[in-house]
Amino acid sequence: MTADPSPRLGAAAGERRGWTEFLQWFGLLGAGLVWAAQLVLGFGVTVAACGEAARGSGSIDVNTWQIVLMAVGITLALLSEAAALSIFLETRALDHGDPPPWGRRHFFAAAAIIGNVLFVVAILLSGIGALSHQGCRGS
Repeated sequence: MTADPSPRLGAAAGERRGWTEFLQWFGLLGAGLVWAAQLVLGFGVTVAACGEAARGSGSIDVNTWQIVLMAVGITLALLSEAAALSIFLETRALDHGDPPPWGRRHFFAAAAIIGNVLFVVAILLSGIGALSHQGCRGS
């Protein structure tokens, strides 16, 4: 068992350790992983749509897939931002130099708040780029 997190946070903060750890890591890594998944799945959908098997079949349009990937990606990235904000607000009385794990959580949450905004924009831009691309054309 770890030591008392910080006298400034109160006793309730120590009781939610597992949930707080999940929120910390989801807030820090969630949006980046969602963006990577959107890129990989979007590439796969585009390649599959340009294959011989997709021609003339009644498969779902590539633009529909890209819109769904972009909407799900932005939603999950915003949830990641909300997780980072909740940790940041929970640790706002602390400094990033305070003892671990609470000082670390404050630092990670502050970094994740900025990073998640960038990832939301990256998801939006890559989705828009995929929608405006004219695929399956020879060079």
